[in-house]
Amino acid sequence: MKSLFMSVVGVVLFAGTTLGQIEEINGGPVNVPTEGIIDGVFIQEHIPTKRMVPYTNVREADAIWSRRVWEYIDLREKINQPLYYPMDEITPYAWVRNSSRWSLWTIIRQHVMNGDLRVFSPYNPLSYGLGVWDGDQLKYPIDPQDGMNFYTDSAFRDEMTFYLGELGPVSDVPLVDDYGENIIIELPDGTQSFQYEDPDTIWYQSKDIVQYRLKEDWFLDKQRSVLDVRIIAMAPVRYKMDVDANGNKTIAGLQEMFWLYFPHCRFVFNNYFVYNEKNDAQWMSFDDLFWKRKFNAVIYKESNVHDREIESYRAGIDALYESDNIKNEIRNIEHDIWSF
Repeated sequence: MKSLFMSVVGVVLFAGTTLGQIEEINGGPVNVPTEGIIDGVFIQEHIPTKRMVPYTNVREADAIWSRRVWEYIDLREKINQPLYYPMDEITPYAWVRNSSRWSLWTIIRQHVMNGDLRVFSPYNPLSYGLGVWDGDQLKYPIDPQDGMNFYTDSAFRDEMTFYLGELGPVSDVPLVDDYGENIIIELPDGTQSFQYEDPDTIWYQSKDIVQYRLKEDWFLDKQRSVLDVRIIAMAPVRYKMDVDANGNKTIAGLQEMFWLYFPHCRFVFNNYFVYNEKNDAQWMSFDDLFWKRKFNAVIYKESNVHDREIESYRAGIDALYESDNIKNEIRNIEHDIWSF
Protein backbone atom coordinates (compact mmCIF):
# COMPACT_ATOMS: atom_id res chain seq x y z
CA MET A 1 0.00 0.00 0.00
CA LYS A 2 2.83 2.36 0.89
CA SER A 3 4.69 1.61 -2.33
CA LEU A 4 1.50 2.25 -4.32
CA PHE A 5 1.03 5.58 -2.56
CA MET A 6 4.63 6.59 -3.30
CA SER A 7 4.20 5.61 -6.96
CA VAL A 8 1.10 7.80 -7.29
CA VAL A 9 2.90 10.71 -5.63
CA GLY A 10 5.86 10.23 -7.97
CA VAL A 11 3.63 10.28 -11.06
CA VAL A 12 1.90 13.47 -9.86
CA LEU A 13 5.22 15.18 -9.14
CA PHE A 14 6.62 14.09 -12.51
CA ALA A 15 3.54 15.42 -14.31
CA GLY A 16 3.76 18.72 -12.44
CA THR A 17 7.46 19.04 -13.22
CA THR A 18 6.88 18.21 -16.89
CA LEU A 19 4.12 20.80 -17.25
CA GLY A 20 6.32 23.35 -15.53
CA GLN A 21 9.15 22.62 -17.95
CA ILE A 22 6.78 23.03 -20.90
CA GLU A 23 5.68 26.43 -19.62
CA GLU A 24 9.31 27.54 -19.33
CA ILE A 25 10.07 26.63 -22.95
CA ASN A 26 10.10 29.84 -24.97
CA GLY A 27 12.01 28.64 -28.01
CA GLY A 28 10.80 26.52 -30.90
CA PRO A 29 7.78 24.21 -31.02
CA VAL A 30 7.71 21.06 -28.91
CA ASN A 31 5.73 17.86 -29.38
CA VAL A 32 3.02 18.80 -26.87
CA PRO A 33 0.02 19.79 -29.03
CA THR A 34 -2.38 19.86 -26.06
CA GLU A 35 -1.82 20.10 -22.31
CA GLY A 36 -1.24 16.62 -20.94
CA ILE A 37 -0.68 15.12 -24.42
CA ILE A 38 2.81 14.13 -25.63
CA ASP A 39 3.12 13.35 -29.34
CA GLY A 40 5.78 10.71 -28.82
CA VAL A 41 7.56 8.77 -26.11
CA PHE A 42 9.22 11.79 -24.49
CA ILE A 43 9.11 15.58 -24.68
CA GLN A 44 11.62 16.89 -27.20
CA GLU A 45 12.77 19.84 -25.12
CA HIS A 46 16.56 19.81 -25.50
CA ILE A 47 16.71 21.94 -28.66
CA PRO A 48 13.96 24.45 -27.74
CA THR A 49 15.68 25.18 -24.40
CA LYS A 50 19.31 24.93 -25.53
CA ARG A 51 21.71 27.80 -24.93
CA MET A 52 23.70 29.08 -27.87
CA VAL A 53 27.41 28.18 -27.90
CA PRO A 54 29.37 31.39 -28.59
CA TYR A 55 32.05 31.64 -31.22
CA THR A 56 35.70 31.41 -30.19
CA ASN A 57 37.17 34.89 -29.89
CA VAL A 58 39.61 35.70 -32.70
CA ARG A 59 42.19 38.45 -32.41
CA GLU A 60 43.14 40.45 -35.48
CA ALA A 61 46.79 39.50 -34.93
CA ASP A 62 45.92 35.78 -35.05
CA ALA A 63 44.10 35.94 -38.42
CA ILE A 64 47.10 35.52 -40.73
CA TRP A 65 44.97 34.97 -43.86
CA SER A 66 41.33 35.52 -44.78
CA ARG A 67 39.10 35.46 -47.83
CA ARG A 68 35.55 36.79 -48.14
CA VAL A 69 33.14 34.83 -50.35
CA TRP A 70 29.47 34.96 -51.21
CA GLU A 71 27.55 31.71 -51.70
CA TYR A 72 24.03 30.64 -52.50
CA ILE A 73 22.19 27.60 -51.12
CA ASP A 74 19.95 26.12 -53.80
CA LEU A 75 16.90 24.69 -52.02
CA ARG A 76 16.17 22.36 -54.94
CA GLU A 77 19.15 20.20 -53.96
CA LYS A 78 18.26 17.22 -51.82
CA ILE A 79 20.88 17.95 -49.16
CA ASN A 80 19.39 21.43 -48.67
CA GLN A 81 15.75 20.36 -48.39
CA PRO A 82 15.72 20.36 -44.55
CA LEU A 83 15.90 24.15 -44.94
CA TYR A 84 12.93 24.13 -47.32
CA TYR A 85 10.48 21.73 -45.69
CA PRO A 86 7.96 21.52 -44.15
CA MET A 87 6.19 24.13 -46.26
CA ASP A 88 3.84 26.42 -44.38
CA GLU A 89 0.62 27.74 -45.84
CA ILE A 90 -1.09 31.06 -45.27
CA THR A 91 -4.86 30.81 -45.73
CA PRO A 92 -7.35 33.70 -45.51
CA TYR A 93 -8.05 32.61 -41.95
CA ALA A 94 -4.82 31.31 -40.40
CA TRP A 95 -1.10 30.71 -40.78
CA VAL A 96 -0.78 26.91 -40.93
CA ARG A 97 2.53 25.58 -39.60
CA ASN A 98 3.89 22.18 -38.65
CA SER A 99 3.40 21.49 -34.94
CA SER A 100 6.92 20.15 -34.22
CA ARG A 101 9.34 21.69 -36.73
CA TRP A 102 9.34 24.68 -39.05
CA SER A 103 11.07 25.53 -42.29
CA LEU A 104 13.81 28.15 -42.16
CA TRP A 105 11.59 30.75 -43.83
CA THR A 106 8.80 30.17 -41.29
CA ILE A 107 11.28 30.79 -38.48
CA ILE A 108 12.67 33.93 -40.09
CA ARG A 109 9.24 35.35 -40.88
CA GLN A 110 7.92 34.63 -37.39
CA HIS A 111 10.79 36.35 -35.60
CA VAL A 112 11.01 39.28 -38.02
CA MET A 113 7.36 39.99 -37.24
CA ASN A 114 8.01 39.57 -33.52
CA GLY A 115 10.89 42.05 -33.71
CA ASP A 116 13.55 39.51 -32.69
CA LEU A 117 15.48 39.72 -35.99
CA ARG A 118 16.67 43.01 -37.45
CA VAL A 119 15.96 43.36 -41.17
CA PHE A 120 18.34 45.17 -43.52
CA SER A 121 16.99 46.45 -46.81
CA PRO A 122 18.99 45.32 -49.88
CA TYR A 123 18.81 48.90 -51.23
CA ASN A 124 18.35 52.43 -49.94
CA PRO A 125 14.64 52.62 -48.94
CA LEU A 126 14.53 56.24 -50.14
CA SER A 127 15.15 54.99 -53.71
CA TYR A 128 12.02 52.76 -53.60
CA GLY A 129 13.89 49.87 -55.17
CA LEU A 130 15.39 51.90 -58.01
CA GLY A 131 18.80 52.43 -56.43
CA VAL A 132 21.91 50.28 -56.18
CA TRP A 133 21.40 46.88 -54.53
CA ASP A 134 24.00 46.63 -51.78
CA GLY A 135 22.09 44.81 -49.07
CA ASP A 136 24.95 42.55 -47.99
CA GLN A 137 26.68 45.65 -46.58
CA LEU A 138 23.93 45.89 -43.93
CA LYS A 139 23.61 49.66 -44.27
CA TYR A 140 19.83 50.13 -44.21
CA PRO A 141 18.17 48.66 -41.10
CA ILE A 142 14.39 48.63 -40.76
CA ASP A 143 13.44 48.87 -37.09
CA PRO A 144 10.12 49.20 -35.27
CA GLN A 145 9.69 51.63 -32.43
CA ASP A 146 11.19 50.62 -29.10
CA GLY A 147 9.23 47.78 -27.52
CA MET A 148 6.99 47.34 -30.57
CA ASN A 149 6.81 44.88 -33.46
CA PHE A 150 4.95 44.06 -36.68
CA TYR A 151 1.64 43.68 -34.86
CA THR A 152 1.80 46.86 -32.76
CA ASP A 153 3.75 49.34 -34.91
CA SER A 154 1.63 50.34 -37.94
CA ALA A 155 4.49 52.20 -39.67
CA PHE A 156 6.81 49.20 -39.32
CA ARG A 157 4.01 46.89 -40.50
CA ASP A 158 3.38 48.96 -43.63
CA GLU A 159 7.09 48.98 -44.48
CA MET A 160 7.69 45.28 -43.77
CA THR A 161 4.64 44.23 -45.78
CA PHE A 162 6.62 45.18 -48.90
CA TYR A 163 9.41 42.74 -47.92
CA LEU A 164 7.19 39.90 -46.65
CA GLY A 165 4.55 39.92 -49.37
CA GLU A 166 3.10 41.61 -52.43
CA LEU A 167 -0.23 43.09 -53.44
CA GLY A 168 -2.59 40.69 -55.14
CA PRO A 169 -4.68 41.36 -58.26
CA VAL A 170 -7.09 44.29 -58.22
CA SER A 171 -10.74 43.29 -57.82
CA ASP A 172 -13.01 43.79 -60.83
CA VAL A 173 -16.24 43.70 -58.77
CA PRO A 174 -17.41 47.22 -57.80
CA LEU A 175 -18.42 47.91 -54.21
CA VAL A 176 -22.07 48.61 -53.48
CA ASP A 177 -23.73 50.72 -50.82
CA ASP A 178 -26.53 49.81 -48.42
CA TYR A 179 -29.08 50.26 -51.20
CA GLY A 180 -27.32 47.91 -53.61
CA GLU A 181 -26.05 50.72 -55.84
CA ASN A 182 -22.47 50.84 -57.11
CA ILE A 183 -20.28 53.28 -55.20
CA ILE A 184 -18.88 55.96 -57.50
CA ILE A 185 -15.81 58.05 -56.62
CA GLU A 186 -14.24 61.06 -58.29
CA LEU A 187 -10.68 60.67 -59.53
CA PRO A 188 -8.01 63.42 -59.29
CA ASP A 189 -8.41 64.23 -63.02
CA GLY A 190 -12.09 65.03 -62.53
CA THR A 191 -13.49 61.81 -64.00
CA GLN A 192 -15.64 59.33 -62.12
CA SER A 193 -15.10 55.61 -61.54
CA PHE A 194 -16.50 52.72 -59.57
CA GLN A 195 -14.89 52.02 -56.19
CA TYR A 196 -13.30 48.59 -55.79
CA GLU A 197 -12.01 46.66 -52.81
CA ASP A 198 -8.37 47.18 -51.91
CA PRO A 199 -6.19 44.31 -53.21
CA ASP A 200 -5.25 41.69 -50.63
CA THR A 201 -1.66 41.10 -49.60
CA ILE A 202 -0.22 37.79 -50.83
CA TRP A 203 2.30 36.71 -48.21
CA TYR A 204 5.44 34.90 -49.28
CA GLN A 205 5.46 31.29 -48.09
CA SER A 206 8.13 28.61 -47.79
CA LYS A 207 7.46 27.40 -51.33
CA ASP A 208 8.33 30.87 -52.69
CA ILE A 209 11.88 30.83 -51.28
CA VAL A 210 14.28 29.25 -53.78
CA GLN A 211 17.69 30.24 -52.35
CA TYR A 212 19.51 31.56 -49.34
CA ARG A 213 22.56 33.72 -49.99
CA LEU A 214 25.43 33.78 -47.51
CA LYS A 215 28.17 36.31 -46.95
CA GLU A 216 31.03 34.66 -45.06
CA ASP A 217 34.70 34.94 -44.16
CA TRP A 218 37.19 32.10 -44.32
CA PHE A 219 40.32 32.67 -42.23
CA LEU A 220 43.37 30.96 -40.75
CA ASP A 221 43.66 31.30 -36.98
CA LYS A 222 47.27 30.75 -35.99
CA GLN A 223 46.36 30.64 -32.29
CA ARG A 224 44.27 27.49 -32.83
CA SER A 225 46.03 26.38 -36.05
CA VAL A 226 42.74 25.92 -37.89
CA LEU A 227 41.02 27.09 -41.04
CA ASP A 228 37.68 28.44 -39.85
CA VAL A 229 34.64 30.10 -41.41
CA ARG A 230 32.10 32.56 -40.06
CA ILE A 231 28.82 33.46 -41.73
CA ILE A 232 28.38 37.23 -41.58
CA ALA A 233 24.97 37.70 -43.18
CA MET A 234 22.27 35.78 -45.03
CA ALA A 235 19.37 36.65 -47.32
CA PRO A 236 16.29 34.74 -48.52
CA VAL A 237 15.86 34.84 -52.30
CA ARG A 238 12.71 34.41 -54.37
CA TYR A 239 11.84 34.48 -58.04
CA LYS A 240 11.12 37.91 -59.52
CA MET A 241 7.97 37.61 -61.61
CA ASP A 242 6.73 39.62 -64.58
CA VAL A 243 2.99 39.75 -65.25
CA ASP A 244 1.64 40.43 -68.75
CA ALA A 245 -1.67 42.03 -69.71
CA ASN A 246 -3.43 38.65 -69.51
CA GLY A 247 -2.22 37.96 -65.98
CA ASN A 248 0.31 35.32 -67.00
CA LYS A 249 3.47 35.22 -64.89
CA THR A 250 6.99 34.59 -66.15
CA ILE A 251 10.21 34.32 -64.16
CA ALA A 252 12.36 37.42 -64.70
CA GLY A 253 15.23 36.48 -62.41
CA LEU A 254 16.09 36.21 -58.72
CA GLN A 255 15.55 38.88 -56.09
CA GLU A 256 17.10 39.25 -52.65
CA MET A 257 14.25 39.98 -50.25
CA PHE A 258 16.29 41.37 -47.34
CA TRP A 259 19.45 40.62 -45.37
CA LEU A 260 19.92 39.43 -41.79
CA TYR A 261 22.97 39.68 -39.55
CA PHE A 262 23.79 36.02 -38.94
CA PRO A 263 25.26 36.31 -35.38
CA HIS A 264 21.84 37.65 -34.35
CA CYS A 265 20.09 34.83 -36.22
CA ARG A 266 22.01 32.23 -34.20
CA PHE A 267 20.06 33.13 -31.05
CA VAL A 268 16.86 32.22 -32.90
CA PHE A 269 18.05 29.30 -35.04
CA ASN A 270 19.52 27.64 -31.95
CA ASN A 271 16.05 26.67 -30.66
CA TYR A 272 14.41 25.13 -33.73
CA PHE A 273 14.59 21.55 -34.98
CA VAL A 274 16.12 20.36 -38.24
CA TYR A 275 14.95 17.03 -39.62
CA ASN A 276 17.45 14.17 -39.39
CA GLU A 277 16.67 11.46 -41.93
CA LYS A 278 18.90 8.97 -40.07
CA ASN A 279 17.46 9.24 -36.57
CA ASP A 280 14.28 10.95 -35.32
CA ALA A 281 15.64 10.92 -31.75
CA GLN A 282 18.68 13.01 -32.70
CA TRP A 283 17.36 16.11 -34.38
CA MET A 284 19.76 19.06 -34.34
CA SER A 285 19.09 22.78 -34.47
CA PHE A 286 19.40 25.11 -37.44
CA ASP A 287 22.39 26.69 -35.75
CA ASP A 288 24.04 23.26 -35.61
CA LEU A 289 23.30 22.74 -39.29
CA PHE A 290 25.08 25.95 -40.30
CA TRP A 291 27.94 25.42 -37.86
CA LYS A 292 28.55 21.86 -39.10
CA ARG A 293 28.13 22.97 -42.74
CA LYS A 294 25.51 20.31 -43.44
CA PHE A 295 24.41 21.98 -46.63
CA ASN A 296 25.74 22.51 -50.13
CA ALA A 297 26.48 26.02 -51.34
CA VAL A 298 27.90 27.43 -54.57
CA ILE A 299 30.24 30.40 -54.53
CA TYR A 300 28.98 33.17 -56.82
CA LYS A 301 31.47 35.85 -55.77
CA GLU A 302 34.79 36.25 -53.98
CA SER A 303 36.61 39.38 -52.88
CA ASN A 304 38.38 40.80 -55.93
CA VAL A 305 39.78 44.07 -57.19
CA HIS A 306 36.88 44.57 -59.63
CA ASP A 307 34.19 43.68 -57.05
CA ARG A 308 32.46 41.55 -59.67
CA GLU A 309 30.54 38.30 -59.53
CA ILE A 310 31.64 35.10 -61.25
CA GLU A 311 28.77 35.30 -63.74
CA SER A 312 30.21 38.54 -65.10
CA TYR A 313 33.13 36.64 -66.64
CA ARG A 314 31.99 32.97 -66.59
CA ALA A 315 28.69 31.46 -67.68
CA GLY A 316 26.89 28.15 -67.23
CA ILE A 317 29.06 25.17 -66.35
CA ASP A 318 32.17 27.35 -66.46
CA ALA A 319 30.81 29.39 -63.57
CA LEU A 320 30.41 26.20 -61.51
CA TYR A 321 33.98 25.18 -62.36
CA GLU A 322 35.20 28.60 -61.25
CA SER A 323 33.30 28.20 -57.98
CA ASP A 324 34.98 24.83 -57.36
CA ASN A 325 38.37 26.35 -58.16
CA ILE A 326 37.87 28.98 -55.49
CA LYS A 327 36.93 26.30 -52.94
CA ASN A 328 40.01 24.27 -53.86
CA GLU A 329 42.24 27.33 -53.45
CA ILE A 330 40.88 27.83 -49.93
CA ARG A 331 41.52 24.17 -49.07
CA ASN A 332 45.05 24.34 -50.50
CA ILE A 333 45.82 27.32 -48.27
CA GLU A 334 45.09 25.14 -45.24
CA HIS A 335 47.16 22.24 -46.60
CA ASP A 336 50.12 24.44 -47.43
CA ILE A 337 50.64 25.57 -43.84
CA TRP A 338 51.39 22.01 -42.74
CA SER A 339 54.69 20.23 -43.38
CA PHE A 340 55.07 16.47 -43.26
